[in-house]
Amino acid sequence: MKHWKKWGLVPCALFLLTMALYSKEEQNFNQVVLQAVGSMPTGGGYATTASSMKHLHQALSLKKGSLVVEPGIAKPSFCSEATYLVFLKTIQILQEQKKLFLHEETIAALMPHYESDGHGFWGCWNANGPGVAQLFYSWGLGPNFTNLEFAEPGDFLKIFWTDAIGISEHGHLVIYLGKEKKGGVTYLNCWSSNKPDGYGKRSYPLSKMHHLIFSRLQNPTSIERSMPLTKKDSYLASLLLKSTSWEEVKRLCGIRVNPDIAY
Repeated sequence: MKHWKKWGLVPCALFLLTMALYSKEEQNFNQVVLQAVGSMPTGGGYATTASSMKHLHQALSLKKGSLVVEPGIAKPSFCSEATYLVFLKTIQILQEQKKLFLHEETIAALMPHYESDGHGFWGCWNANGPGVAQLFYSWGLGPNFTNLEFAEPGDFLKIFWTDAIGISEHGHLVIYLGKEKKGGVTYLNCWSSNKPDGYGKRSYPLSKMHHLIFSRLQNPTSIERSMPLTKKDSYLASLLLKSTSWEEVKRLCGIRVNPDIAY
């Protein structure tokens, strides 16, 4: 009898392991991010103007308690706007799939309200430096990491073209789609709003990039239980007027080398 009980544990353990793996697979939000990218328009031009912000506002609405994103309205566009629309579209898809439930007040706080850098959710996303990474770290949305070998399509990515971070930086905010070799050179394939065409895919040589910060969405539900979304982030707000160091960025944004291993 004890013999059968002992071996009866094996299929039970296998069942539990299978369910655990299934649950982990079900929680791969990168696939939802890529679905959101697939719903985005093409072209439309690139511009960081008042008109771009106006159309961003018009592309977002709250209907029957759910977020509605109409990205075709948001033209011309710029990189932080484009990736933010993908982030919000991901939320919309998760709401439609009944995998994410947010209060109307939370959704309203996610809407851009012409906030300056470091103020509110949009003001942090649009900030100089590690805006997205700081949001992901502060709100517990998922890990930030630097090692390209751990990157997966659907990760959000901030590219720094120089060592400057903050007031004098040159960077680009994109959705990472993978890497490839062309003529012996490693390229990163990305989606964003790019100069001059606007929405679309583009490949960039890795050798031109000084720093990379990948941010992976793993806990979208943390938006609801987080600190007030209207709270000011003094660090990000300060980067309108000053520079910061790479070491400070890593420390304040909890940046890792491997997304699966915490400090």
